[in-house]
Amino acid sequence: MHICKIFTNFVADLKRNSIIFALLGIILVLFFALDVCSGSVWIWPFGDLSPMDRNILHAIRLPKAVTAILAGASLSVAGLIMQTLFRNPLAGPYTLGVSSGASLGVAMLTMLGGVLSTIHFPLLSIGLPVAACIGAILVLLLVLAVSRRVTSNVSLLIVGMMFGSIAGALVSVLQNFANPDALKLFIVWTLGSLSSVGWSDMQMLLPILLLGTLFVLLALKPLNGLLLGEDYARGLGINVSRTRLFIVLATGLLAGGVTAFCGPIAFIGVAVPHIARGLFSSSNHRITVPASALIGACLLLVCDVLCSLFTYPMPISTVSALFGAPVIIWIILKNK
Repeated sequence: MHICKIFTNFVADLKRNSIIFALLGIILVLFFALDVCSGSVWIWPFGDLSPMDRNILHAIRLPKAVTAILAGASLSVAGLIMQTLFRNPLAGPYTLGVSSGASLGVAMLTMLGGVLSTIHFPLLSIGLPVAACIGAILVLLLVLAVSRRVTSNVSLLIVGMMFGSIAGALVSVLQNFANPDALKLFIVWTLGSLSSVGWSDMQMLLPILLLGTLFVLLALKPLNGLLLGEDYARGLGINVSRTRLFIVLATGLLAGGVTAFCGPIAFIGVAVPHIARGLFSSSNHRITVPASALIGACLLLVCDVLCSLFTYPMPISTVSALFGAPVIIWIILKNK
């Protein structure tokens, strides 16, 4: 019943802003089609296609475009709820160290692989996404354990950043002793890529993101209460500890899942929530959550289209930074 009520209120808020949402939906469809068509060779998906073109569309470009939608929406929503939890306009999906944990998992797999292979280490057969998932989950579990011991969101923010710093330091130690081939593999992963996700990977990625989205939906009403502070939220009868748990779990699943399969993607999760709030002139999470998801998906599709225009494809994180960094600079200047 609680989920049904949330969904009913959710739909009612969407109807009040139906025109803007419809325009965003049209933009999403247009850039999805453009992303599927564009690349080193332009392929028009309608009409007679050669077997090679059909294989390129189905095996490479369609999953890449779908991944751009999922990754852009997930990172944007994760960034939005982090900004609400910490009441910090520069908080993002990687604030709690999830990205650093994923990087540590990948670094251990790639850089310790040569050493561990001599003792037949059983986990060497796993792929980079699984290693990144394990690293992200470990950091998330540490953050969750700490969240039960501290009452202040500021303390949780600091602890999350410290866990991220520790993981980053361990990665630096591993890089110092790594061989050039392993170091190159790790650096390529850190640049971010949407093309590494195929349909088989989607079967693992999609359930993770759906579970994270469920936690966001469960926290929609409490998130609106947190906009005015924890004390005000408690006065409204909101269970702040449980809400914080839902937010941390949602962020870990959304940001951790995307990072594990696509690598770190910069700035999308920080910049998009501000664009959503500005476009809809609202901080109501029943509006800003779907708005952030749509805008994030559109923005990452645009970034992916721009990446494909270069002779040598640019890393998605580099292009997304060109969009996100100016937005963050504008936020800082606006808030003085």
